[in-house]
Amino acid sequence: MDTNEFREAAKAAIDQIADYHESIPSRRVVSDVQPGYLRPLLPASPPLDPEPFADIQADIHSKIMPGITHWASPGFMAFFPCSSSYPAAIAEMWSGAFNGAHFNWICSPAVTELETVVLDWLAQALGLPECFLSGGETHGGGVIHGSASEAVLTVMVAARDKFLAAKTAHMPDGEAKEDETWRLRSRLVALGSAGAHSSTKKAAQVLGVRFATVPVSEEHGFAMQGAALAKTLDELAAKGLEPFYLTATLGSTDVCAVDDFPGIVEALSRRAGTPDDVWVHVDAAYAGSALLLDENKPLAKPVAHFHSFNFNPHKWMLTTFDCSAVWVRSRAHLITALSIKPPYLRNQFSDSELVTDYRDWQIPLGRRFRSLKLWVVLRAYGVRGLQAHVHEGVELGEKLEAKIREREDLFTVFTPARFALVTLRVGGVGEEQINARTEELYEAINAGGQFYLTSTVVDGKFAIRVCTGVAALREEHVQKLFDLLVEGAQKMVKGQAGIKGARGQLSDYAQAT
Repeated sequence: MDTNEFREAAKAAIDQIADYHESIPSRRVVSDVQPGYLRPLLPASPPLDPEPFADIQADIHSKIMPGITHWASPGFMAFFPCSSSYPAAIAEMWSGAFNGAHFNWICSPAVTELETVVLDWLAQALGLPECFLSGGETHGGGVIHGSASEAVLTVMVAARDKFLAAKTAHMPDGEAKEDETWRLRSRLVALGSAGAHSSTKKAAQVLGVRFATVPVSEEHGFAMQGAALAKTLDELAAKGLEPFYLTATLGSTDVCAVDDFPGIVEALSRRAGTPDDVWVHVDAAYAGSALLLDENKPLAKPVAHFHSFNFNPHKWMLTTFDCSAVWVRSRAHLITALSIKPPYLRNQFSDSELVTDYRDWQIPLGRRFRSLKLWVVLRAYGVRGLQAHVHEGVELGEKLEAKIREREDLFTVFTPARFALVTLRVGGVGEEQINARTEELYEAINAGGQFYLTSTVVDGKFAIRVCTGVAALREEHVQKLFDLLVEGAQKMVKGQAGIKGARGQLSDYAQAT
């Protein structure tokens, strides 16, 4: 493909992509293909000769599109938003044009320097403490990773090495120190609440350290409490184990709970500044965008006592996947744990330590120019525009909660709307019936194809999660979902249809509307 052919094909693709976005509301949200659908549609081996690009574009529509679930659909109220925007999409094109691995400053100075500036901008927009800015007294700063899971693994590596170095600092270098380091490694424990994302347990599994769970309760909205953490730490200490890392959550995956940050600070206060200091990482992967709103900024103040913070602009902040922003209060901990300097990576700028080499802030060597799309989104919308977007999602969640509460004969609010997430259950007699009815309603809604919801089970209670953060979502979509929920719940509560009958009738109703 030469330059002229590229111009023609790319312009056609832009029109097709724009047409696709306009068509999303009329499409079934979740793909209804069957597993293995694609292989029979494609040749058994790759082509030996070039194919016309027009044929490739046609196959995107006929073969790929049927297997796509449309995350931008106003009917997508599952998981969390995975948002994009036209400004972010255009920035992605430029990022692709500037293709490179960008691991050192010299690889493309603008790539590194824009990332530093934009993450300082974003930290200020969220109201993060000054210690997380690149020019702060603690020498912190931000970096962009691919996902919150990657962030957790990366800071856990830094936490491990920081802890081991502090515990063995009194020992001279030698075999005895090495033996003690390995003994300690076998006793290390990473912690997270029962509501923490599974990425913490997975990171512990990757690093070969133990994982312990801090219990949560419905009484406290499933948020980890300082007292529960203190008790867990005491229990681990009694077993001779070494807690070195904790994930605290701002907006848990199940119900958007916010852990008791002041209580966590208090529980860890006796360890702070000692070799037993526990690294606290705040996982705000989804709900971190809500800190853009002034009323939520107080939630960020206790973070000044913690070691790292992460949220994903690619979830709720209109920035194309992948873009996960991570801040540390001391970049030295990351660099010490992750810096490797073979001769082929050395240059006069890196050796002078006058520049940032983000390869030392992450596990991979190569990296994409992700900061470009973040910069473009921040400029194209401005902080006020992003605040309006987030506020719209919050308001829609609150309106759905109000509708649910108006039908107490059919539903109960499991957890109230927070950060554009509300969870609900169908009424019934006893947990077994409530769980069964709620699960059947959930399956019936999804089978209809007009909406896509996800569920959760907390303390044995099945609940439907409804996330209202998708950019295209409007009040009429919330009303339509609520009508479907009422339609299905009425059939179950009144016994007008069996399980399969209710599902089928709801599917017919959804397609008709």
